Amino acid sequence: QVQLVESGGGSVQAGGSLRLSCTASGYTYSWYSMAWFRQAPGKEREGVGHIFRSGSTTYYTDAVKGRFTISRDNVKNTLYLQMNSLRPEDTAMYYCAARTTVGSRSRWDRLAYDYWGQGTQVTVSS
Repeated sequence: QVQLVESGGGSVQAGGSLRLSCTASGYTYSWYSMAWFRQAPGKEREGVGHIFRSGSTTYYTDAVKGRFTISRDNVKNTLYLQMNSLRPEDTAMYYCAARTTVGSRSRWDRLAYDYWGQGTQVTVSS
């Protein structure tokens, strides 16, 4: 059984930085890709960044391009999200997700992912 645990969230001022971590345990050998999603109160969960198992190709939503960087360490079974130049609109609960199979769903579709962490809160003040 796979378990994902996020950490590194907190409260920062606009322009500050945070690095989120997602540590995976259990059977992770079949993972196709991993991603970070975020959800603010009253809004839908949206994709932030995506990375394949090799780490060679990454994707980002336009809202965070140039500011966030997704990476992974397969030896440590850890996914990271480096968040720079944070803005108040980045305030949300951030979730780590893992996809185990290739399918027709987009990488930005939350239903494409099989495992989720419980989230870590990021709050950015102006």
